[in-house]
Amino acid sequence: MKLHSQSISPNPIVLVIDDSTDVHRLLRARLRDEELELVQAGSGAEGLRIATDQHPTLILLDLDMPGMDGFEVLRALKERSETQDIPVIVLSGLQGSQDKVTAFDLGAVDYVTKPFDLTELRVRVRSALKMHRLLRLLAERAQVDGMTGLWNRAHFDKRWADEFAGAARHRRPLSLAMFDADHFKSVNDTFGHPAGDVVLQDVAKIILSNCRQTDIACRYGGEEFALIMPDTLPEDGLAVCERIREAVAATVWPRHPDRVVTLSAGLAGTGSPEALSPAEWVDAADRGLYQAKKSGRNRVVMTILTPHGPIKLGQTG
Repeated sequence: MKLHSQSISPNPIVLVIDDSTDVHRLLRARLRDEELELVQAGSGAEGLRIATDQHPTLILLDLDMPGMDGFEVLRALKERSETQDIPVIVLSGLQGSQDKVTAFDLGAVDYVTKPFDLTELRVRVRSALKMHRLLRLLAERAQVDGMTGLWNRAHFDKRWADEFAGAARHRRPLSLAMFDADHFKSVNDTFGHPAGDVVLQDVAKIILSNCRQTDIACRYGGEEFALIMPDTLPEDGLAVCERIREAVAATVWPRHPDRVVTLSAGLAGTGSPEALSPAEWVDAADRGLYQAKKSGRNRVVMTILTPHGPIKLGQTG
């Protein structure tokens, strides 16, 4: 099953952080035939901001810059969860062994001294991009649920923390939905576990086909699913949840065509996540799911979160 994650540029993004316009001009000219997209930053502070916002695939970092130097940038990159996994190649006129040791201790993957040989630099960039791609594939496979092909609970925990932090920092809307298959145990008990497995797999497909490219769909555990919806107001998230709920309820299951399978859901969201915690948010969505189950199942209960407390706005279905 195709994973449904955040949209990715067709070419890797390489961020060049250097205060020299000549270096930017040279790299753009000499790397133009490579299958990558160059992004430029003229200072350490600008480079750190771009890295946090755009999350490039690779960073080429100069050490000797006014203001925030390369060592400070590298240290900040490796301290932030959003950027700590981005490989960094240091480009520097500093050739002392201690500078190299410090750069590697701070997390650089390579160190190229200026003036650099362009052919050698291209090879090093290709090598770093290839290694990053392989490591990302291995990491992704470890975070995929084997039954449904969705992201698993470990991935949910990490992505939820990242999305929450980004939304809180930039005051962006965010919504989270928790889904649970109604009376799922009776499907297993009546029709057998293979039939139950098919239900889980097909519900996962329905969730993927009815959410947006930017949404992050996960199997939370058992017959429970989670959907992270970045940049989404709760009212818009409700429309996504309703689309999913209605699609599942309308599905005819070949192994038990007379048995309808439905979903209950709790949705929690806000236009500005300040004064909340990630755990409180999950708890609010979970309480909404419990309320949906308690009030009859096959429905969505929406909660809008505010600094003054949750506001429950009824239910659909």
